[in-house]
Amino acid sequence: MLLFLFTLKQARPEYDFVPYKYGCYSYSANADLISMNAKGLLEESQKHFTKLDKKDYLKHVKPEDLKHLQQVKTEYGRMSTNKLVKHTYINYPFYATKSEFAADILSSDELEKVKSARPNGTKTVLFTIGYEGISLEKYLVRLLRNDVKLLVDVRNNPLSMKYGFSKTLLKMNCESLGIKYIHIPEVGIQSEQRQELNTQADYDKLFTAYRKQNLTKTTKAQSKILDLLKENKRIALTCFEANICQCHRKYLAEAIETLGGFKYKVEHI
Repeated sequence: MLLFLFTLKQARPEYDFVPYKYGCYSYSANADLISMNAKGLLEESQKHFTKLDKKDYLKHVKPEDLKHLQQVKTEYGRMSTNKLVKHTYINYPFYATKSEFAADILSSDELEKVKSARPNGTKTVLFTIGYEGISLEKYLVRLLRNDVKLLVDVRNNPLSMKYGFSKTLLKMNCESLGIKYIHIPEVGIQSEQRQELNTQADYDKLFTAYRKQNLTKTTKAQSKILDLLKENKRIALTCFEANICQCHRKYLAEAIETLGGFKYKVEHI
C-alpha cells in the first residue's frame, strides 16, 4: 500500500498496480523483491522484507523522490495496516474491486462505491490489445476496465523479452485476476516473416500475404474465436504492437467480422 501511495506522487511512476485480492499489487515490484532476496540484499519474513546490506540507499534517491518518500512517511507512517488499507480503498475504490476482505473493513456506503467502480460490460465486444510500450500492470488494468473475460493470445510464438508477457506468466497473472487465457497460435505470423519491417509499406506487404496465405486457411480457428466470443461475451485478441495498423490482430478481427453470425462490436484498446 505504501509503495502504491508513493507512486501516486511520482510524475513518472516506477511501478504500476492492479486491484488484487489483498489490495493494490504490483507483479513487477514483487519480482524485484524476489530478485533482491535471491541476491542476499533482503531477507523475507512472514510479514515483511528486511534490508541486509549496509549501503545507505537514501543518498542515491532523486531529490524529488526523497521528498515524496518523506511525505508518505509523514502522512501514513503511523497508520495501522487496517487503517492504511481502508484509506486506500476509500480513496481509490477501483483497487478494492478484487479484494477478499473489503467487506470486513468498509461500511455499506463505502462498499457501494467499490461496487460502482467495478466494470460491468453489458454488450458483447471483440477487443484487440497490444502490449508494446506499457507495463504488465497497465495492460491488465486495461483489460479489467473493459471487463474482458477471456484473453486470446494470437501470437505464433508466445515468448517475450518484456516482463510478464511470455505465455506461462501472462496466463497465470490473467487468471489471478479472473481473466481466462487461451493461446491460438495458428492465426499468428511466424517470426521469420516479421523481419525487416521498417516502414508502414513493409507492414502492409506482410499483411497482404497474411490475408492470402493464413486467413484463408484458418477459418476453423477464426470460427473457434467467434464461438469463444459468443460464450464469453467480452474477449480480447492480443499481440505485441501498440499501433493497430502494424499488427495482424487488426486483420484477424476483420476476418472474424465477415463470418456468419457475427453481429458484434470490434474495439481496439
